[in-house]
Amino acid sequence: MKGRHGFGFGRGFGMGQCREFPRVRRGDMKYLLLEILKGGPRHGYEIIVELESSFRGYRASPGSVYPTLQMLEEGGYLTGEQVEGKKVYTITDKGLKLLEERGGPCLEVTPEMKRAMELRQAVKKLASAVIDGARGSDEATKKRIGEILDRARKDIYAVLAES
Repeated sequence: MKGRHGFGFGRGFGMGQCREFPRVRRGDMKYLLLEILKGGPRHGYEIIVELESSFRGYRASPGSVYPTLQMLEEGGYLTGEQVEGKKVYTITDKGLKLLEERGGPCLEVTPEMKRAMELRQAVKKLASAVIDGARGSDEATKKRIGEILDRARKDIYAVLAES
C-alpha cells in the first residue's frame, strides 16, 4: 500500500518494507546467499552487509538469512565452521553447481526500486549528519540544524503537493 502522497514510504520506511524496495521471491534467498559466498567465506553479519551493498540497499532480515544458511548447510550446499567465535560459511561444490543450474538473477531491481533505494540512502546519510550535529555541538548549531530540517520537511511537502 502506498503512503498518503502516492509513495511507498508509508509504515516501515527505513525498514525495507516499502513496495519500491526489492523483495526476494520465495525460495530465491538461498541463491543470493550462495552468490555472495561464491566470493569467499563470510559470517552471517558480513553476508547481510554484502546483500545490502550488492543490491543497493536491499537489507535481508537475520530471520530470513540464518535459517536459510542452516538449511543450505544441512543440504550440503555450504559448510559452516567456528572461527574466532563466529560461524563462517563457505560454499561447496554442490552449492556452486546449484548456482550454475539456476542461471539468471534472483533479484531484479527496477528503475523505480533503484530510485527509492537511493532516497533511502540519502535519508540515512542525512540522519547520520543530524546525529553528528546533535553530539557535542553548541545550542546555536543545534538550532540551525533544526531550522534546516524544518525547511527541508516543508520543501518536501511542497513538492508532494505539486505531484
